[in-house]
Amino acid sequence: MSKHPGDRRDGHPVARFVALLETELAALVDAPTWSLDPATTADLVPRLAGLVAGVQELEARVVGHAGVLDLPASIGARSLAVWLARTTRVTGAEASRKARLAGDLAAHESLRVAMAEGRVHGEQAKVIAAAVGDLDGEHFSWREKAEAHLLDEAAHHDAHDLKTLGRRILETLDPDKADEHEARLLEAEEARARKKARFAMWDDGEGLAHGRFTLPSAQASMLRKALTAIAAPKHVRAEHGAGTYDHERPTPEKLGLAFGEYVERYPADQLPAMGGVNATVVVTMTLDTLNGGLAAAHLDTGLALAPDQARRMACEAGIIPAVLDGAGHVLDLGRRRRFHTPAQRLAITLEQQHCQHPTCTTPAAYCHTHHTTPWSQGGTTNTHDAVLLCPFHHHQTHATGDTHPLRT
Repeated sequence: MSKHPGDRRDGHPVARFVALLETELAALVDAPTWSLDPATTADLVPRLAGLVAGVQELEARVVGHAGVLDLPASIGARSLAVWLARTTRVTGAEASRKARLAGDLAAHESLRVAMAEGRVHGEQAKVIAAAVGDLDGEHFSWREKAEAHLLDEAAHHDAHDLKTLGRRILETLDPDKADEHEARLLEAEEARARKKARFAMWDDGEGLAHGRFTLPSAQASMLRKALTAIAAPKHVRAEHGAGTYDHERPTPEKLGLAFGEYVERYPADQLPAMGGVNATVVVTMTLDTLNGGLAAAHLDTGLALAPDQARRMACEAGIIPAVLDGAGHVLDLGRRRRFHTPAQRLAITLEQQHCQHPTCTTPAAYCHTHHTTPWSQGGTTNTHDAVLLCPFHHHQTHATGDTHPLRT
């Protein structure tokens, strides 16, 4: 029976529903599921997912109302999420997610109704609200159409695919602005990712080191590709005799061993001695993007990059560009850019000593060597056409196109 029987007789409709649901669920506590046949089971799973979505929408609506009533203040909580965590005993992260969902649904009525009807679930609602919210400025008026389009697509795509579709929503609504819109979103996402990058490692004293890291998706994609190449299934007959094969996909254990091998194999003479980075990847971009255009670039792993990050990497990281024309034909593949030699780097260091941005004194050892005339525009690798820039100002130079006069 419901803990609140009065709700079923004369309470608010929401209270009556919750009381009824409590009663019905209590009656099913010991109901066996083994007697469900395959067809019924297959039918019930998506129906239950829809019901859960509807209940989550109702919960979000009530949580939002708790904020309107300022219930957090009744216990001295500093936010709705803190009040929710305390009241329902969920973690702070989960409470924050629920509070954000309440705000998203309150701001998007069509999305709220779709979730109440079980047509979208919480993950999908989150990415749809984010994609619609990203339409601002001249595209603010497209929000209603974008929301309707993504709600239709939610019937066929999961949250991951919806995020991609949301980022490219203007291909459907305003194709001429689609590339610029996606590039702007990628730049903002990558800027947030750089601020959250972390690495921590500690030794347990028993022969093992443990660690945690947070990397931007682009660099994580490079690491994943390198480890997969080492741990990938391969013929092992050379080591274990004829007829011996390794068919398994890389397990966490194999990837861990691959990471150790990756560290051991990394050539010490290739480590940057005076700053710079040392990654070699294949980036596919249009010639217009390489020369300063707004379309996104893509790693050969499929990850999208903001154009300014691709150009910054091309300047410093030994990138192998696959440059395409407007029709998608390869113009140049495998042309590796030339680094400044150690002797050139030493001469530049002796002359400039530190970052050449007027407000920065970062030592040369921590700076990148930047071509004042972009390599993509015919710049040459010499000591006269180079300035030292710290990673921050190097990124800013490629992101904004600013030029910095040499110090005297």
